[in-house]
Amino acid sequence: MKKKLFGLAALAVVTLGLVACGGAKDKTDDSKSAGSDKESSVLKVGASASPHAEILEQVKPILKKEGIDLEIVQFDDYILPNKNLAEGDIDANYFQHIPYFNLQVKENKYDFANAGGIHIEPMGLYSKRIKDIKDLKDGATIITSNSESDWGRIITILQDADLVTVKDGVDLETATFEDIDKNPKNLKFVHNINPEVLTTTYNNDEADLVAINANFAYSAGLNPLKDSLLLEKDNSPYVNIVAVRSEDKDSDKIKKLVDALHSKDVQDWILEKWDGSVKPVEK
Repeated sequence: MKKKLFGLAALAVVTLGLVACGGAKDKTDDSKSAGSDKESSVLKVGASASPHAEILEQVKPILKKEGIDLEIVQFDDYILPNKNLAEGDIDANYFQHIPYFNLQVKENKYDFANAGGIHIEPMGLYSKRIKDIKDLKDGATIITSNSESDWGRIITILQDADLVTVKDGVDLETATFEDIDKNPKNLKFVHNINPEVLTTTYNNDEADLVAINANFAYSAGLNPLKDSLLLEKDNSPYVNIVAVRSEDKDSDKIKKLVDALHSKDVQDWILEKWDGSVKPVEK
């Protein structure tokens, strides 16, 4: 009788164990499925702190209603956002203008696509030494970034101000300082500084003029419309875009992101937030 009871008890333990294992398996599968659903709803976008990340914060609730959890990954340089995108660490990035994007794709053979233009940030030249560009002295030094895609942009600003001209036939978008043919004030150009360091260069008063990308200017408390001595014109081709891997260009999440950034509420917020110095575009 004891042997029979022992056998029944053992059978009960085995049966309970099998049920428990089966229950754990089902729970694990459910958890994995839930995790996958959550992962598929997340959209990771790399961005510069200002204004890009700030703009993305405005579209979070819009995307949330679409079932998309926007995760913003901030960068303070111009190299890692594209590198991380290529490596699959993020789903998109929003920090760069079209000429820079094109140059990076060409130089690094990135398989990227432009998912849509969002806004234009005017490049400005700033000074702690003078209050009016008319006071710029002969032989003045101008510090710019080491980003070659910005050089033509800066040269265009200087040419519009009648400070330099470029050789005939030169495309201003790809112009370098070697393409300047007339420089009546004998301006000197230093272009070996990382873009993110330019505000420090300005604050340290290291040159007569410092050309600063607007996103870094904002982060340093500078307003391009109010604080720059020279400012890029409205017809700039330097539109800031959402960049993605080519395979993801037509993905539903990316399309919803771009649509949200183009929404009237977000575009109106951009204009109000930066007093018109960040200008939204529709495509």
